[in-house]
Amino acid sequence: MDCIHLKGIRCYGYTGYLQEEQVLGQWFEVDVRLWLDISKASKTDAIEDTIDYRSTISLVQNLVKTSKFALVERLVTTIADSILESSDHVVQVQVVLSKPAAPIPDFGGTISIELTKTKSPSPNT
Repeated sequence: MDCIHLKGIRCYGYTGYLQEEQVLGQWFEVDVRLWLDISKASKTDAIEDTIDYRSTISLVQNLVKTSKFALVERLVTTIADSILESSDHVVQVQVVLSKPAAPIPDFGGTISIELTKTKSPSPNT
C-alpha cells in the first residue's frame, strides 16, 4: 500500500479542556498519513485516480477551526473519521495532532496524540 504524507498543517482552534482554551483558542499542528493505492494515478496522471490532498488539508483546517471539543482525543478522531468518509481512495489514515503550547504550568513541551484508523469494509463486499 502506498502512503501520502501531509506534514505541518498549522491551524488555530478552540478545542481544550480549560475554558480559556475554548474561548481564546490556540495553535494546533496536524500531520496526516494517507494509505491508498496510487498505481492507477501513476499511469493515468489524473487527479481523480488519487486523492486531492488540497481538499484533505482544507478539511483538517476547517475541523480544527470550527470544532469546540473538551478533549483533543475527540478532535483527532473526528479528523480521522472525516478523512476516511470523504475519500473512496483512502483505506487507512494516521493523524498526529499536536498542541505546541499546552497550557500546563512549568511545561514548555508539546503534547501529541497519534491515531490510526482503517476504513471498515462495506457490508456489500
